[in-house]
Amino acid sequence: MPDCRLWVSRCLVPYRDAWEQQRREVAAVADGAADLLWLLEHEDVITVGRSGDVAALAHSANALESLSIPVLEVERGGQATYHGPGQLIIYPILDLRRHRRDLHWFLRQLEEVLLRALAGLGLDCGRRPGYTGVWVAGRKIASIGVAAKNWVAYHGAALNVCCDLARFGLIHPCGLPAAAMTSIERELGSACAPADLLRPLADSFAEVFHVQLAPEDAGPRQSGRDPAKEMAR
Repeated sequence: MPDCRLWVSRCLVPYRDAWEQQRREVAAVADGAADLLWLLEHEDVITVGRSGDVAALAHSANALESLSIPVLEVERGGQATYHGPGQLIIYPILDLRRHRRDLHWFLRQLEEVLLRALAGLGLDCGRRPGYTGVWVAGRKIASIGVAAKNWVAYHGAALNVCCDLARFGLIHPCGLPAAAMTSIERELGSACAPADLLRPLADSFAEVFHVQLAPEDAGPRQSGRDPAKEMAR
């Protein structure tokens, strides 16, 4: 079973910093480094994927920046989405030549990772025909958007744990009305934090992608980052 490096960031990571780090890791993986699973939370940001249009946001980019919410156009698939505190970000940087050279397969595998982890919480989630992501009772709880360079996949998934769902009202999330978004906390009716999902998601990822996770301290130097302690909880 191949190794896959595991990073867990315990502090909020600015999107631009994570974006640049992903690109460095894509190059490293393409050159033979082990795959990487990076779990983190972002500061407030709105990203617009290849299928989106900044001009189609519910609020202008200038208005959003006045709220200290940057708007970035990125190379992942999909339209606009919001990232922020209380949302667990899953960045798998995988060389698909070691797995399967099929981005559609990769998307379905990411959905499966999320579905298994959420099932462990007692949530009856599923897929929705014609859409990418994970849904519960018609509401979207996790969004997925990926890119690939030389068959190395990056970007990934965003799982709404306890984030401020009102923030989705600033945009048309993935082309959907903001009312279509939900979170684990809302669905369970009880408190839940991203740290509660670290172990279930890591275990599910290892099972679905048939890898051996190897926590390490290398990578972005961020205050408070201690993946070994997080995964030992």
